[in-house]
Amino acid sequence: MQRFSSSSRKKDAAPMESAFKELLKAYRLEDKFQEKSLIHQWPELVGKTISSRTTNLYIKDKKLFVKIQSGPVKKELQMNKQKVLNLIHEKYGEDLITDLVFY
Repeated sequence: MQRFSSSSRKKDAAPMESAFKELLKAYRLEDKFQEKSLIHQWPELVGKTISSRTTNLYIKDKKLFVKIQSGPVKKELQMNKQKVLNLIHEKYGEDLITDLVFY
């Protein structure tokens, strides 16, 4: 009966986070993962008031499209567009999103 030796395994097991990042990189899914993460964390970025009036979010050609139900909230976001972009850039880097479109 042959036993598998532990030397055939990696001696230094990678932490789960770094192994996951390596997997995303290997399959070239890093950007898609960050896009989904941004959409998922939208309420944390902008707060409960704005997120409760947001009905649709999607990313196309490095632009984040945000559908807003409330006219005053939409106007406020348009005036503070750069602040929202800066929040996104701080958390996800400047390469993920280059522009915001409120509709």
